[in-house]
This record gives sequence, C-alpha cells and structure tokens, in this order.
Amino acid sequence: MVARGGRDRMRDQDAGGSPVARGFAGVDEVGRGPLAGPVVAAAVILPEPCTVLGLADSKKLGARRREALAGILREEAVAWALGSASAAEIDRMNIHHATLLAMRRAVAALPATPGELMVDGRFTPDGPWRATAIVGGDGTIPAISAASIIAKVARDALLAELHDRYPVYGFDRHAGYATAAHLQALERYGPCPEHRRSFAPVARSLGVQRVMELR
Repeated sequence: MVARGGRDRMRDQDAGGSPVARGFAGVDEVGRGPLAGPVVAAAVILPEPCTVLGLADSKKLGARRREALAGILREEAVAWALGSASAAEIDRMNIHHATLLAMRRAVAALPATPGELMVDGRFTPDGPWRATAIVGGDGTIPAISAASIIAKVARDALLAELHDRYPVYGFDRHAGYATAAHLQALERYGPCPEHRRSFAPVARSLGVQRVMELR
C-alpha cells in the first residue's frame, strides 16, 4: 500500500539533484495491536504556518471528525504519503520491525525527501534523514497528529474492504482489534489470510481449528 498527495511545495534539491523538502515530516502509525490487517503509517509535511484547526491524536477524535480532517489535510498538506506492512510481513519480522518498515515506506513515498522526521513513539525508521522520536507526539506536534489522522482513516477504509471479503469477523466494527466478538469469530471460523498468525489469540485459534479438523 503506497499512496501520496499534497500540494508538493517548498522543495529544494540536494547535491545529487534529488528533491528535498524544506519542512519536517511528522510520522505516525496505526494498527500495531490488531489481530488482523496491515500496520499503516503516514508521513505528512504541513505548511508553515498550519491553519488546519482541531488536530489531535486520532484516537481522541470521533470517526466523522477524523474523516473530515483527513480530507482537509490531504488538500492542505505540502505533501503526504502512506506506507504499510502486511500481516504476512508482520508475522515474518515481528510487529516492531514491520512498523518501522511501514514508516520507512511512507517517508520514501513522499515526493521530496524531508530534511527531518518527527516520529511518534520511541523509535525511528532508518533512512537518509535526521529523525527524532517523541513519545506522545501525536498529541503535541501538529504534523504527527496529521499523520496519525491520515493513517487511521486509511487503515479503517482498508479494514472495511476486508470486511467485504471476510464478513464473519466484523472488521468494519473493530478494525481487527481483539474484541469479544472478534475472538468468538476466530474460535468459530478460524483465521482468514489477513490474520496475524504470530499473535497469540490467532495462534490459539489455529490450534482449535486443527483439533476440529481431526474430529
């Protein structure tokens, strides 16, 4: 999953002629904890000054407000981009490294390399950029808040699409998180291809499924 957009302004070039953005990019991810679906990251460069009001950690905003802000941000941002890591990649490399991979893909998808990254959390993705990790940055740094919002809206849309393919799990309601209804569906139907088999509840459901097949 790679998507990008924005007004693509404020660009210089490095010594090799590659475009370099003058502003910093805020980076955040959504989807570390769910049992299914990808982890999605966004990188956003906001104009200075930023006139978009109401930016906050996406978890503290209602769905309608998030969607409205995401639409505004996609229009007003200097640049924005998405990156993701699939459930299979999460199982292969673990959620920590898959999250950093999604962030790296998001930053690499920007039309110009940012001079600096401000990343929510304790870790930053490797790459040809300076990066600072900021715990709680999604609630204090507008560009990180913007990344959080864009990533959350994009991932929710992806999980709604997964619901159309695998309706028995209710992905449109819980976005893959371990709700009681999701765990019950796992126990009853076993996992689908989008479930993260390295996560304990999914691994347990595989065991239950094998027992049922042997009966």
